[in-house]
Amino acid sequence: MKKALSLVMVFVAGFMWSSTGISAQKYVSGNIGINWFNDAEINDAGTDIENIKLDSGLTLTGAFGCDYGAYRVEGELGYQSSEVDSIVDLVDDVTDEDVTADVAIVSLMMNGYYDIEFSGLEVSPYAGVGVAQVSYDEWNNGDADVDETTLAWQLGAVFGFPIADNIMLDARYRYFKTTDFNIGSYETDHETHSALLGMRINID
Repeated sequence: MKKALSLVMVFVAGFMWSSTGISAQKYVSGNIGINWFNDAEINDAGTDIENIKLDSGLTLTGAFGCDYGAYRVEGELGYQSSEVDSIVDLVDDVTDEDVTADVAIVSLMMNGYYDIEFSGLEVSPYAGVGVAQVSYDEWNNGDADVDETTLAWQLGAVFGFPIADNIMLDARYRYFKTTDFNIGSYETDHETHSALLGMRINID
């Protein structure tokens, strides 16, 4: 938790510097799409004991950023949702398909983009680091809810298409990963893949 809070402080300081230190075009953006969660392996003292299988879900992001020409820096607030589909007991090789729970990840990320133009099309690989709040709620098997803060990082690529003055249509792929967090006395992490569509609007 202390590491996560420290990273938030670095995030805020870095973004404040990037938005005021050099002249830049400010913008806001929003994206919506679908995510796919990789199976989450539950670890007990170095041994994988269970495998949580999750359904696809919704991803939402919103960002405020600074465009410096060839590169961009932004602060991004993100939300991802899913549901537990089943849990596989790796020790006894038994699958419980009746268990359900709502899963949500709320993230605060600082992203850096490198913009490459091809005949009006903008291709932008990007990377980001930040913090994530992971929650498991409404277990139908009586398990305790989970509410954990952990570090996170992401990689992706954006294809931008200008559709009007100061407005860009964005299509993007994002890979997102948390560091380990606790579910009860055990550890796991989350990896997701998202396909998103959105808009980026210059605001000054």
